[in-house]
Amino acid sequence: MARIRNILLAAALAAGIAAPAAAQDVKLSIVTGGTGGVYYPLGGGMANLLSKIPGYQATAEVTGGSVDNLKLLGAKKAEVAMTMADAALDAINGEDKFKDGKVPAKALMVMYPNRMHVVSVEGMGIAKMADLKGKRVSAGSPGSATEVMAFRLIEAVGLDKDKDMRRERLGVAESVNAIKDKKIDAFFWVGGLPTAAVTDLAATPGTKIKMIDHADAVEAMNKKYGPLYSKDVIPPSTYPGMTGDNQIASVWNLLVVNEAMPEKVAYDIVKMMFDKKPDLINVHQEARNFDLKYQKNENTPVSFHPGAIKYFAEKGITVK
Repeated sequence: MARIRNILLAAALAAGIAAPAAAQDVKLSIVTGGTGGVYYPLGGGMANLLSKIPGYQATAEVTGGSVDNLKLLGAKKAEVAMTMADAALDAINGEDKFKDGKVPAKALMVMYPNRMHVVSVEGMGIAKMADLKGKRVSAGSPGSATEVMAFRLIEAVGLDKDKDMRRERLGVAESVNAIKDKKIDAFFWVGGLPTAAVTDLAATPGTKIKMIDHADAVEAMNKKYGPLYSKDVIPPSTYPGMTGDNQIASVWNLLVVNEAMPEKVAYDIVKMMFDKKPDLINVHQEARNFDLKYQKNENTPVSFHPGAIKYFAEKGITVK
């Protein structure tokens, strides 16, 4: 009997030790973007704060951007992804760059608007979108939503991305280096304000940045691809050398996960994003736009995860 009691006691102790260990085994890979953009530093801040929650370990990964992130999410090689709304819509519908399969994504939150930058510098002869014809242009890195939106914008202004320009496929940091070295004449970039790499270009001695207006293309983009894009402005205080408002197109950024994520994990992530908003603002000022008022189904083509729905319901917000 004593031997049996000892066996049962050992089993109970083992169960008591094993249960917390299992509960503390939530590992999250947050896929972001390139190091010169906004996704990566924000993702790093998120990973740091999530890792302070007992039982959570999170890391931020450098990627090509939204398209790569969604594919990693679909392949279950990442748990949390930052993405632009247009790429997310293609992913859940299995269209364009996702024709090999739909991604079972659910939204955790609407983050902040991503602004399209069409950037050149003085001396390149580019003052309007039509001037890109015949120029050397980077339309964004492969696997990025910058490339998706850039192609749609180029099409909307009546240019051919393959015939009307010599096109490179560079991330924002690489684009800035290339324009400094006079290897390209302009580049596209969709990101938050300010984007560190663009600030670096604008602050380069002897360089005057040229931000190209394109808001008049929004109507044509929405007519073909749905109501994803909005007319927006990059104010002149954003980057050194700007002389006025830059009239641009913008699209919402989303935080998404695989629909298979447990409800409690999704809830904990959303709660952290809002509870720790001041800490995230210290990482990047775009976190100021993390606001309950933006949590609407009309701002995301991806339906919300049950964990997010639960959190927002507690705040008096109904989403689906």
